[in-house]
Amino acid sequence: MIELIHVKKEFDNLEVLSDISITINDHEIYGIIGQSGAGKSTLLRCINGLVSYDSGEIRVGGELVDIKDKKKLSLLQKRMGMIFQNFNLLNRLDVYDNVALPMKFWGIDTKSPEAIKKIKNLIELVGLSDKMHSLPRELSGGQKQRVAIARALVLDPEILLCDEATSALDPSITREILSLLQKINKEMGITIIVVTHQMEVVKQICERVSFLKDGRVLAEGKPEELFIKPIKEVKQFLQEESGHLPSDGVNIQLFFTDESSDEPVITKMARDLNIDYSICWGKLEDFRSNVFGSLVINVKNEDQDNICRYLDDKKVLWEVL
Repeated sequence: MIELIHVKKEFDNLEVLSDISITINDHEIYGIIGQSGAGKSTLLRCINGLVSYDSGEIRVGGELVDIKDKKKLSLLQKRMGMIFQNFNLLNRLDVYDNVALPMKFWGIDTKSPEAIKKIKNLIELVGLSDKMHSLPRELSGGQKQRVAIARALVLDPEILLCDEATSALDPSITREILSLLQKINKEMGITIIVVTHQMEVVKQICERVSFLKDGRVLAEGKPEELFIKPIKEVKQFLQEESGHLPSDGVNIQLFFTDESSDEPVITKMARDLNIDYSICWGKLEDFRSNVFGSLVINVKNEDQDNICRYLDDKKVLWEVL
């Protein structure tokens, strides 16, 4: 478990993290999302001790992250692999030696049969067996990120930290990398923290997510909870508009989540209540292979109470716009 308790951080009297409290469970994929400058990357670097924090506590598996205790911090960092937006590969080393690099840093004999087997298995895991001795300049962006992922796993970490790991990749390659991260999480049980400004990343793989703005956590929960029925700040982040809605009657927005997404509520409601209404706006989103969404209907004023009671009975979230 990773615990952040009232964490604060300033740079030159500018507060970049303000009273951050988050708990990340073992083996989950957790997202931290927000615009550039929200404090996401600083928060991630505080977790693994690359950046100090000014007050509060950060604990990883019960161990306090404290940059003053260099030996303890170094051992803690060994338990956390990290991948970056720009891959951070050494251009003079081939794929094999880039993956082996953390072992060399820790004085592990990379020529031993056990080390050779581990390195080759990781390169195979990320789908690059045929690129084992290729140099970074011979690889695509997606392949470079796969090398970086293998390198981050070579010391058997419990946690994988991803700092905008797919921002430099095109959408199809992004989906491949995210599928690989899901596989690693499922098969190896590694906790993954994903910092991103890309909605698609959060929707595809994250089980829970925090939304940061100006160094503060404004919302936390399942991605579908945050983005299907967003608070004002999240809606601004998404640049979401429901378009021009009718001025006559009542506009009601319906939110379809776990309990109601499979029910044919709209067509059934029209039949059961014998009521006509217009569908004005709608969207569907894919969250980890589950489709959730919302839509806006326009109803007559005299039908509002019956419709709202019906929606409550069917456990459909709604609000009058």
